[in-house]
Amino acid sequence: MAGGAREVLTLQLGHFAGFVGAHWWNQQDAALCRPTDAKEPPGELCPDVLYRTGRTLHGQETYTPRLILMDLKGSLSSLKQEGGLYRDKQLDAAIAWQGKLTTHKEELHPKNPYLQDLLSAEGVLSSDGTWRVKSIPNGKGLPPFTNGRTPKPVMPTEGSIRVWSDFLRVHLHPRSICMIHKYNHDGEAGRLEAFGQGESILKEPKYLEELEDRLHFYVEECDYLQGFQILCDLHDGFSGLGAKAAELLQDEYSGRGIITWGLLPGPYRLGELQKNIYRLLNTAFGLVHLSAHSSLVCPLSLGGSLGLRPEPPVSFPLLQYDAALPFHCGAILATALDTVTVPYRLRSSPVSMVHLADMLNFSGKKVVTAGATIPFPLVPSQSLPDALMQLGEATPWTPLSACGDPSGTCCFAQSVVLRGLDRARHTSQLTPGTPLPSPLHACTTGEEVLAQYLQQQQPRVRSSSHLLLTPCKVVPPYPSLFSSSLSRHGSVLDGLPTGTGSQGTVQLTIQSSLPEPREGQPPSSLPAAVESIPVLGALCSSSSLNRALGDLAKDLSKLDLRRWASFMDAGVEQDDLEETLQELRSLAQCYESGGGRLVD
Repeated sequence: MAGGAREVLTLQLGHFAGFVGAHWWNQQDAALCRPTDAKEPPGELCPDVLYRTGRTLHGQETYTPRLILMDLKGSLSSLKQEGGLYRDKQLDAAIAWQGKLTTHKEELHPKNPYLQDLLSAEGVLSSDGTWRVKSIPNGKGLPPFTNGRTPKPVMPTEGSIRVWSDFLRVHLHPRSICMIHKYNHDGEAGRLEAFGQGESILKEPKYLEELEDRLHFYVEECDYLQGFQILCDLHDGFSGLGAKAAELLQDEYSGRGIITWGLLPGPYRLGELQKNIYRLLNTAFGLVHLSAHSSLVCPLSLGGSLGLRPEPPVSFPLLQYDAALPFHCGAILATALDTVTVPYRLRSSPVSMVHLADMLNFSGKKVVTAGATIPFPLVPSQSLPDALMQLGEATPWTPLSACGDPSGTCCFAQSVVLRGLDRARHTSQLTPGTPLPSPLHACTTGEEVLAQYLQQQQPRVRSSSHLLLTPCKVVPPYPSLFSSSLSRHGSVLDGLPTGTGSQGTVQLTIQSSLPEPREGQPPSSLPAAVESIPVLGALCSSSSLNRALGDLAKDLSKLDLRRWASFMDAGVEQDDLEETLQELRSLAQCYESGGGRLVD
């Protein structure tokens, strides 16, 4: 790969993982298409870490995600399994049979207006059925943003989005999508509900060989493979599939990093007893088995709890989202993921996946928590020292691992990324001779400001920090979740941090929102759509996991597995439950508060 990129292969397993992944790849795609007036210099993040170059049978160069995606029958909607850029030679093989043929054609799902509009902007379908992409500058990404006279594209609506493929704007390689036809995405029958069902999929030669073939295809073309990142549903049978996939990777590619992101959708309802019990069982079995075969495991959820007791979803002062919509939840989690994965995607001085995991997972602490401030609150007149000083002693990010309120917990190690701040705002802009409000205002670089802030907050904690100019892109089809008090680039136009809320994170007082325009009022009076935002993200080895994993074990110990015969029928026995319970308790004990800094 160009520049000696340390490649990463992504495995995306499950339907909620599809929602997070679709937003994730859309954001990567948007970062490839920089506006011509962009102030931030290109190149901080290396796209070759996640993408691969290729060439179609017609000689056209392509740039597609290095991705293996597994989902159930009925989850693709109008997206073709082989993708739309070019056909696989095996799929184009001539039919040898010379006799009479009967063709049975399955009716295709119609593309929603957003995808139709997107495709018409990107290229044309030639007479031979091959999709031909319009000219791409430098051979990467989509055509650059055009000027304001370009017709406004159709925006996807929540009602038009049934599955993740309804808003995926990235073309995939024919070897990316692997469909599981023995289970259904829709309906009540034939669902992939239990951990054991997921495990059994990769015990079948058909699916195991298909996964291994795709792994070999992508891995063998890599020059400096650093590892694998797995986006995996935890709440259903994909937890078992993810565990078997991680075990396969560990066996075949020892020494490579394996970072697993265990994904859980929004809050659940008390009335769905079996669904909630299965979610509990799948989450417990998944965390235990994934941590055994991964370098690092991080649960990601906007929910408040991993256990049976329902907790309200987390809140963000400058976002308004519907926790019941995977389209919304997936966007927020993808934004956090796009930030916390920065260390192993840097072009200059990257931290490898193995080294990142080693820093965070010492003493058996293979499970970590994530947190993010979306967006990082900064008013136009503020510098980074001003903003950090106003945060006070509060935890500066919203927890995103369903481990409850972080106050009263200890942090053992952390990796922190702050991105999207102009260089001019990295340090204090006070007039020489002005008394300094804090030691942060004496720092001469933004990196020093962030490192000193973390040291002040948690003096005995092993910390790694990165400060980037590159913001997080939130252009369509990213949903419109942002307060109207934000500028086009995510600055807070009014309102300042004023304290902490129930989750122990900073809240803002927004003084006012821009009013709805009156009839006949010019469109310029409307707030500009937010296109990019600054984000603060963190991965933490935290004692909050002692409580979260311990509570999960308590809920698990109260279950009589004989009442849930279908879970047992999937290949899980009572002895398996007892072993998982013991492993979960042992894992929880790793996070007892024996050191680290107490979070206020």
